[in-house]
Amino acid sequence: MRIGGLNSFSLSDFPGHVAAVVFTQGCNFRCPYCHNGSLIPMNPSTGELIPQEEILLFLEKRRTQINGVVVSGGEPTLQPDLSVFLHRVSSMGYHIKLDTNGSRPEALPELFMEGLVDFIAMDIKAPLELYDRLTGVCAPKEQLEESIKLIAQSGIDHEFRTTVVEPLLSERDLHAIQEMVPHGSRHRFQEFRPENALDPGLRASVEVKNNVLQVA
Repeated sequence: MRIGGLNSFSLSDFPGHVAAVVFTQGCNFRCPYCHNGSLIPMNPSTGELIPQEEILLFLEKRRTQINGVVVSGGEPTLQPDLSVFLHRVSSMGYHIKLDTNGSRPEALPELFMEGLVDFIAMDIKAPLELYDRLTGVCAPKEQLEESIKLIAQSGIDHEFRTTVVEPLLSERDLHAIQEMVPHGSRHRFQEFRPENALDPGLRASVEVKNNVLQVA
């Protein structure tokens, strides 16, 4: 696992759990509003990665203080040894939440079948026709739709979420995103944090209200 960061204590990233957040290094999207731009390169400068064994040792020592581990990024499903890492975390008794952009649905069935994920959150960044603009790449739209389907049908607790970037998404776009959410799945709008946006042009103060939608 290529690990680019660690948040040792979080009360907000994993519903119902006190968690540590492990940030994997490398992402296949280049979202202009990304606030974790340092995690995008697969091969950062020497010395910027955290050794996996150091993370596992930390988690072993914190078993009485936290009960959850969030694996975020970057994009965790780009890591070829993700399932091995999750097995080791799970063996310590931790509940595991996975954050994904949904671009690699082929990575999900193994994780689901092996019971390595207790909660999964997928970003729905835009209506499909706007995905290239919101991700900065030629987005794999069929794969995104497949991930939404797999997650919704997995039987695993999950949510879909959208960062509300007002300069890039209109009210009509937000409604279209809600229409993409399968019935019975949760969807959450989350606040855009402009101060560290990858695109300097988006680094302006924006006020957005968080909203939670339960699709009937």
